[in-house]
Amino acid sequence: MIVGRCNVGILLERLYSTLMNTYSWYQTLIKPAWSPPAWLFGPVWTVLYIGIFLTFGTVFTLVFQKKIPMLVALPFILNLVFNFAFTPIQFTLKNNFLASVDILLVLATLIWAIIVIYPLKPWIVYAQIPYLLWVCFATILQLTITYLNWK
Repeated sequence: MIVGRCNVGILLERLYSTLMNTYSWYQTLIKPAWSPPAWLFGPVWTVLYIGIFLTFGTVFTLVFQKKIPMLVALPFILNLVFNFAFTPIQFTLKNNFLASVDILLVLATLIWAIIVIYPLKPWIVYAQIPYLLWVCFATILQLTITYLNWK
């Protein structure tokens, strides 16, 4: 048991160290004056992920029930992949350029998803408006940060 506790302690220590290094790195980046404070991203994404869970979950359920074609789910799946890839790319790899490419893919797949689902379930599009607005803002922010920190 002691070994397990030590391993958990080491793991938590490494996680804390990684988070602090990431936070320190992000703080050193040049950001535009209109950049929101770092603490705002967590609450915003929490609310957005609830909406994503409900709407994307509805799409996947409809696909599994064979009420809509599997192809309709493709942009939703890709959007999730690119969305979840952003944080490791930005904060683990610390690569602003790849993060910019990734956030453009998030935006493109979200627009694609909205286009394909609208004729079938328009309410999903309306429910995605906050996500779309935030991704537009996040894309402009990421592209600006990448430009300002280009070496």
